[in-house]
Amino acid sequence: MIERIKRSELMSRVWEMKNMGYRLVTMSSVDNGEDIEYIYHFDKDLDMVNFAISVPHGENPESISGIYGSALLVENEIQDHFGVSFTGLALDFNGAFFLEDEVHRAPFCAMSIKRLESNAEGGE
Repeated sequence: MIERIKRSELMSRVWEMKNMGYRLVTMSSVDNGEDIEYIYHFDKDLDMVNFAISVPHGENPESISGIYGSALLVENEIQDHFGVSFTGLALDFNGAFFLEDEVHRAPFCAMSIKRLESNAEGGE
């Protein structure tokens, strides 16, 4: 289950995870068209906690690398792939973490679902 939280709650929730002994497993990002959803995955003794924030295109999410240093890796990767910038990132590769200089456009993942209609006889 992924809990949706307000952007203003992000840092306090991350501190809460840290203080309770949870480790940051990773982050995921999905471009929903109108915004980008950032999903934070934590674990403690096989208990997974996941929460997400939505950030409109053109706005910068806040980095959690000041709390979990390892977050700088996945946040730099997200910057490369989605063309976003994290505010307060501990070590910022400025979109060149994985991407080479000749890449002029960030490859990003946009999700879409296409429903296929089936005919009445059970075929596709």
